[in-house]
Amino acid sequence: MINLILNEDRYENDIRALLMAFYHGEKILVRKNMEVSEEESKPDRILEALYVGEGMKLSLRNGDGALLGERTILKMPSDRKEGKNMLKSFLYDLLSEVTGKKLPWGTLTGIRPTKIPMVFLDEGAPKKEAEDYLRQVYKVSEEKIRLCTTVAENEKRILQNVDFDNSCSLYVGIPFCPTICLYCSFSSFPLNVWVGRVEDYLEALFKEIRHVSRMIDKKKLTTVYMGGGTPTSLNADQMDRLLTMIENHFDLKPVHEFTIEAGRPDSFDPAKLQVMKAHGIERISINPQTLNQKTLDLIGRRHSVEDVERAFEMAKYVGFSNINMDLILGLPGETTEDVARTLEGIGKMGPESMTVHSLAVKRASRLNQNLELYPPAPQEEVNQMIHMAWQQAESMGMEPYYLYRQKNMAGNLENVGYAKPGKECLYNILIMEEKQSIIALGAGGSTKIVFPEGNRIERVENVKSVKDYIERIDEMIGRKEKNLKKA
Repeated sequence: MINLILNEDRYENDIRALLMAFYHGEKILVRKNMEVSEEESKPDRILEALYVGEGMKLSLRNGDGALLGERTILKMPSDRKEGKNMLKSFLYDLLSEVTGKKLPWGTLTGIRPTKIPMVFLDEGAPKKEAEDYLRQVYKVSEEKIRLCTTVAENEKRILQNVDFDNSCSLYVGIPFCPTICLYCSFSSFPLNVWVGRVEDYLEALFKEIRHVSRMIDKKKLTTVYMGGGTPTSLNADQMDRLLTMIENHFDLKPVHEFTIEAGRPDSFDPAKLQVMKAHGIERISINPQTLNQKTLDLIGRRHSVEDVERAFEMAKYVGFSNINMDLILGLPGETTEDVARTLEGIGKMGPESMTVHSLAVKRASRLNQNLELYPPAPQEEVNQMIHMAWQQAESMGMEPYYLYRQKNMAGNLENVGYAKPGKECLYNILIMEEKQSIIALGAGGSTKIVFPEGNRIERVENVKSVKDYIERIDEMIGRKEKNLKKA
């Protein structure tokens, strides 16, 4: 446990985020003084971040109060952004000195690091200026600078022809899954428990589709993304009816891509694949997460490595031309040797794109509730896995085209999408860059309405519970209608 001593609340979240990056998984308790009552446990470390006059003093001590290191800022800038960057730079140097660690992303703790180089590129500045800024202001490593600026360049190229003002994208959520994975915190419901409510859920979803299609009839659809959960938990007839409903109520002619997360290889069969192909779907995801059987068993996947391979072959045979495969690095018990076997297997299958996630320990997941049984992999090892994945992607002719970060992510690292040229997922970029409204349908869906003139975003949330979504569908529709009228 770390006691964080503050005499002002300014920059508390930034200090906390950097502490979490250096001391991953440790509890941080914010206090006003160093006194610890007899009922409290003695902390392992104490960080004082105290404003003194116009400046600030940072002191790191052990649990007994012995000084481990300190830094003094003589004068804090009046500009909030400058002040934040200076504070984080001094705190980073202090924590790096005491721990002996250097973080790949330096002082950056935000979830969308590509926004920084994108500002430079949008202003016509050379890439080197963006690289120097990441290096000097944020202490980002050379590898992550290359990754961040490469992704920004690819995003800018891919987004250049999108008419943000007169278009939007559509997300359709299917919250059912064959089983719930150890690390999952999404709005997912085990199919064997909810199979009797699937038809009720679809009826509510169909109603939302009908109403929302009228609300956005003046906007052209850029992308459609069906996620979950696992959309292919639906049977072939249900999938056919859902796709038909979407086709009948939305103009799909301008759609650049329509993606369905086929996801779990134990959730689909030739009949479902043929239904999707008959509706013109070209891009699907098959998400093994790992190709090590012991890990699949541990995380609650009820399929084999061979099932993944058969699923991929099946999808290729049916004729899908753009298949993505998701991997998670830093899964409990996995080593770099395990990841190397997974990457070798992915290379042999040869998908058009590959999305690489660093394990994020979500608060609501079973993994978070049992961390003593499933300790996270060391930061250095996860970073090595990330590097291996990038090398594998390049050997398969792919480039990184989008990235984002999350809280409580293994190694304080990132999620990266790699793709062969022309096979990138535009929806993934749009959801990250937040330049286009994305209308979300279904339980747990989060609509983001972008107002460019005010540089603001309004969110409209659907309830997460399947039961509540079915029973309160009119309320969900009303929320959207009220907010979309402003757009």
